[in-house]
Amino acid sequence: MNATGGYDWTDMVIMKFTENEDDRPVNIAVGYYNTDDEMRQRLENERIIKRDFNAIKGLANEYDTLYFVDLNEDSYSLYYLRDNSPEDAKKVADEKDPFSIYHEKTMRMFAHPDYLQEMLKYADMDCIREILGKQNKYTHRFLCDSNFGYRWCEIVMIRLDEEEVPTSVAIGYIDVNDEVKKEESRKSELEDALLKAEAANRAKSAFLFNMSHDIRTPMNAIMGFTDLLKKNLDNEELAKDYIKKIQISNSFLMDIINNVLDLARIESGKEVLEEEPCLSADVCGQIIPIFEAQMKEKGIDFRYYVDVENDYVYADATKLRKVLLNILSNAYKYTNPGGSVTMRVKDTLSADGNYAIYRTEIEDTGIGVSEEYKKHLFEDFSREHTSTESRVNGTGLGLSIVKKLVDIMNGSISIESEQGRGTKVTLEFPHRLVKEEKKAEKEVNDFTDVSNLAGKRILLAEDNELNAEIAIAVLSEIGFEIDHALDGKLCVDMLNKSEDKYYDLILMDIQMPNLNGYEATRAIRSLNDKNKADIPILAMTANAFEEDKKNAFEAGMNGHIAKPINVDDLIKQVTKVLK
Repeated sequence: MNATGGYDWTDMVIMKFTENEDDRPVNIAVGYYNTDDEMRQRLENERIIKRDFNAIKGLANEYDTLYFVDLNEDSYSLYYLRDNSPEDAKKVADEKDPFSIYHEKTMRMFAHPDYLQEMLKYADMDCIREILGKQNKYTHRFLCDSNFGYRWCEIVMIRLDEEEVPTSVAIGYIDVNDEVKKEESRKSELEDALLKAEAANRAKSAFLFNMSHDIRTPMNAIMGFTDLLKKNLDNEELAKDYIKKIQISNSFLMDIINNVLDLARIESGKEVLEEEPCLSADVCGQIIPIFEAQMKEKGIDFRYYVDVENDYVYADATKLRKVLLNILSNAYKYTNPGGSVTMRVKDTLSADGNYAIYRTEIEDTGIGVSEEYKKHLFEDFSREHTSTESRVNGTGLGLSIVKKLVDIMNGSISIESEQGRGTKVTLEFPHRLVKEEKKAEKEVNDFTDVSNLAGKRILLAEDNELNAEIAIAVLSEIGFEIDHALDGKLCVDMLNKSEDKYYDLILMDIQMPNLNGYEATRAIRSLNDKNKADIPILAMTANAFEEDKKNAFEAGMNGHIAKPINVDDLIKQVTKVLK
């Protein structure tokens, strides 16, 4: 007990002075001295070591080797050595050398030559003191030989004491090869992604550069021939020629816009497969006449052969037409006068009898493509030559869009081409067969009688005067009577104030002031007058994405017509909703 009433650690010392003939002590000296400060410091150190030891003990299974090192004594005690460690490692661990010698032996056995000198520095106790004097934990990776060849390992040093200069350290080795491989894989993926992004940016920059020329070409033609037309209205022959050239330029401009929109729609995931019963002859019948006239005018021998037994199938006719139009358009553009283009369509029945496999081959004797360019055929904005070089207009999106549409339709496309000799494109699509009862139903639905449309009154909601003028002219030619509302609010008001069943149909633009098309439709559907609330409403808008169609139906519309207006589509939609 000390002066304050507490207890101190004390050492007792007994010394022998004399002994008898039996060597038994006779006189002894007994002394006591206070060791309280020294003992308490030792117990604190042991507590810290035990605490950190317990913390590290839970991690032991992660290490291949784990031991504790006394830096003052240059000694170590092995805590853990994995059972599948090399025999040489176990043998060295049993030799009980000082840690510096043990570490050097181990590294000379297992460290890769490129990392040996770096790893040997950790045999120096002063080096470890310096490292852990600045941080409590240190790790370093190196290549290490194992039973399976060289692998990435990591040496881990953890300081265990709180002395001014480190004295007690836990050192472990852990295999991190899988982790390093994953990091390398992630790094490689990021580098690949970066290269692709840079390539895409370069392609887009080139595309915009080329596009500025390609858009200006038809725009200049439209503006120029329009001015010439105004000056030569009295010359019927010249006027017809200018109108024809304006229409051709307009068609090309629409192709550019549609290609860019198609790509945006596909890449946004909004392009989905919409299969409906269709007659294969209808698809070919809509496409072949377009190119027959064009190729005849250019002096190209165009031949086609259709050998199809299973002609009623489920297909996305719109996407199929886009694919065929793009490929035939390329064949037409890149085949010189005097050349030939041949299209062959044939089907075979699947083994289970439920599908017809349509194989379409389109072969030309055009300019072909080089071997180097073949691997870029389906890339966005990719063109082997600009329109200035090839004298052929295009965006570099055609085949990219074709490939994406083919994939959506679960088909395949292959291209054989030789520069200067021509190109052959082969398409294959699986189409589910239409059952007999569905055939009869489709034949009834496909019949369109326009004789009863004359005199039907349409309320047209369109805020753009020019668009309204075009729509009124087109609809009037069919025989409709048209009233025009400048926005959605006026449309609702005009319907509200009209007599019962005065209007047969509403054609509704979407983007309008005061009330947009969706809001106007919802307002109409909530009217108390049931006859007016149930009036057929068709969206007639430049918003042509699949999401736009979905939004139109959700708002309560009965159908969707994309601008610019296709008269045949308009008649079909109107006939459908007025039945």
